[in-house]
Amino acid sequence: MILSSIVLVITIFIHNIMTSIHAQPVSFQIPPKMRAAQCTDYGTNVEQILSVPQEGTVDTPRLGIDKPPAAFKNEILIKVQAVALAPGDARVMSGKTREFQGPPQFPYTPGGDVCGIVVAVPEETKKGGQCKFSVGDRVAARFMNKPLGMLGEYALCNTDVCDVVPQNVSSEDAAALVSSAVVAVLIADRIREGDRVLIYGAGGGVGSHLCQMARLQGASYVAGVGRDSERLMEAPLYCDYAVDYTKTDPFSVKEWCDKPFDVIIDLAGGAWPALLQHRSSGHPSIVKSAKSKGRYLTITPDNPVFEIHKMRDFFKIFLFPSLGRAISSRIGLSRASMPKYSYVLALPETSEALTRTLALASENKLIACIDEQGPFPFTSDGVRRAFELQASYHTKGKVVITVSSDK
Repeated sequence: MILSSIVLVITIFIHNIMTSIHAQPVSFQIPPKMRAAQCTDYGTNVEQILSVPQEGTVDTPRLGIDKPPAAFKNEILIKVQAVALAPGDARVMSGKTREFQGPPQFPYTPGGDVCGIVVAVPEETKKGGQCKFSVGDRVAARFMNKPLGMLGEYALCNTDVCDVVPQNVSSEDAAALVSSAVVAVLIADRIREGDRVLIYGAGGGVGSHLCQMARLQGASYVAGVGRDSERLMEAPLYCDYAVDYTKTDPFSVKEWCDKPFDVIIDLAGGAWPALLQHRSSGHPSIVKSAKSKGRYLTITPDNPVFEIHKMRDFFKIFLFPSLGRAISSRIGLSRASMPKYSYVLALPETSEALTRTLALASENKLIACIDEQGPFPFTSDGVRRAFELQASYHTKGKVVITVSSDK
């Protein structure tokens, strides 16, 4: 009896200690200085303008004091684990859109798509409520406004386009998925069951995930156009057929002319002018006309490498061509010979699509595609090679940089 009482007392004592330990809030020691990639000027010569110091020389951003360089609100502070690059990262560094996407000052820290551990949250959100994230959460967030500030050991990220990462999804995968795969998920919502789908630019960051999503959405036939046609037909993309556009004209493939696609999704740019050229030459089209419910979806202008310094440049590159094509393919003469044109603005300023994307990855229905040359190390050489690869516009999936593996 006495022994049982002693055991009971010890058990209660241990339970109280463990409960007390678990009740303690998670906290992190945040250093005043950190390592961060530093870009000193606009340009394309990364050897001259981009570096990562070996020691912590950059001020660690302070929650509630420092403003995010991308000028968003509703921020939290994270310890960065991985960053994925996108075309916008190379574009900002080039200075081709400096009036609209330029950094507030030099040197600046690039990077927009990120995964990391929450180390500080506001006591109260700007709307007066409680932050939906807690210190210790592992989260992924995409860029907001412009891709700046993430490629360092610590970063302020936006909670509006952020979500907790499932345990079975790695930080590198989460960073790769947070933007490009979300675009793929949203574009796939426009694919109908039984559609024959052609993805132009199928091997890149968005395309590698859209190939998977098209099949998941119920497409009966998925074809891809890219430089590495063999990769497009392998796991996890599994295209039914693929064409290397450097060797074969995809708009003249006999099988596709005989049985045209229901939808072309142009992720690389330039497919619409090519369709017009083939039509004017009298060749049969590889996609159904708008009259026969054929569609053409794109997220890029005809030339994906563009330069914008004034609003008239924006109108000339984006608005006028898209508006004209959308109208003529719906109510104009081209309705009988061209597919219905839609320019798809695919990234909302909420996290619902990201939540869907991460859930698909957690269920192994969507596999993150990272370029085989990475993940790159968080060194001057590693970050430079990553940016050079991204600027080439010939990535095989996403370009990812591992910043830290600390938990």
